[in-house]
Amino acid sequence: MRRGIDDLHYIEPTPIQRRAIPVALAGRDVLASAPTGSGKTAAFGIPLLQKSLERRAERRAALILTPTRELAQQIAQHLRQLAKRTNLHITSIYGGVAMKPQINAMRRGTDVVVATPGRLIDLIQQGEARLDNVETFVLDEADRMLDMGFLPSVKRIVAKLPADRQTLCFSATLDNAVIQLAREFLRDPVRIDLAATAPVETVTQWVYEVEPHKKTDLLVDLLKDGRIFNALVFTRTKSRADRVAGALMRHRVDAERIHGDRSQGQRSRALEAFRKGRHRVLVATDVAARGIDIDDLGHVINYDVPAEPTDYIHRIGRTARAQKTGDAITFVSRGEAASFARIEGAIGMPLKRSEHGFMETASAPAISAAPLRRRSFQRRRRR
Repeated sequence: MRRGIDDLHYIEPTPIQRRAIPVALAGRDVLASAPTGSGKTAAFGIPLLQKSLERRAERRAALILTPTRELAQQIAQHLRQLAKRTNLHITSIYGGVAMKPQINAMRRGTDVVVATPGRLIDLIQQGEARLDNVETFVLDEADRMLDMGFLPSVKRIVAKLPADRQTLCFSATLDNAVIQLAREFLRDPVRIDLAATAPVETVTQWVYEVEPHKKTDLLVDLLKDGRIFNALVFTRTKSRADRVAGALMRHRVDAERIHGDRSQGQRSRALEAFRKGRHRVLVATDVAARGIDIDDLGHVINYDVPAEPTDYIHRIGRTARAQKTGDAITFVSRGEAASFARIEGAIGMPLKRSEHGFMETASAPAISAAPLRRRSFQRRRRR
């Protein structure tokens, strides 16, 4: 597996990898929190794959449970890259696609299963997935699992796992609900708390004060300025994501959207096209975009102010990953001012207001003068 690690050009482990990998290799349970983009997948993936290689003859398996289809795909792809010079088989199990290929993969035998709760329970009920040989269980994005109401499903799955398994629980935050979950599922875990309480320093953050009905006009003007090559735009609701993406396309801005009402095929195609530069803008809701890893994302734009400070940190953490730079822009209307003040209080700093707002009580100078850093806007070669 060392060659797979070298192929990914890993040189120095991240803090979460440095602390989690040794104790996971030693067989201890782990309860860990770390911010988005910190290398959590490799932190549990490397020890998990190493154990799978060592115990393969004993037909022991590993199970990774994650809340969304996109995360299941992303984790499975990353693990395949790490294990590509080995003979390990990695299977992803999630809804929204045909079940038959997944059943066939399980029947052939697999070393690692990356699954969402709903589809895995479907396969268990059909007798196509047995969990009595699982040696290592990873619960990924535990806080989001709880937010999405998956706790009953997770409990049903855990009840079918061997009692002597190793459990690794990873979460963006370690709030009381996650800690209570850990007490139920983990045995004497090593706790690693690297959760982000503030955005990374390489993100430049700006606030644009804007009337609610002028947010789309402001977004179009910013995108037509020419210095933003790609952007992930967050909206509060699915219908709003549709409206914003539609408005951008009417203004000839190449955009797509992902949210819970879109099919798995539509979401996968939209995300892959955005990663490859075929779409300039991806409009998303929080749930659909949770954990999505996009290389070289220059901008995150909060079309709507997020409900919680932690959501703000997770959103803007999509840019400036792995010590790169990026920009985060938040549109704040009068009705959102109180919510945004809570965010500023939580991160311990007031954010810069751009003088180029779209408030009716103030003039709006040309957006082209907006304080955006040009080094983030280099046009990527289309792949």
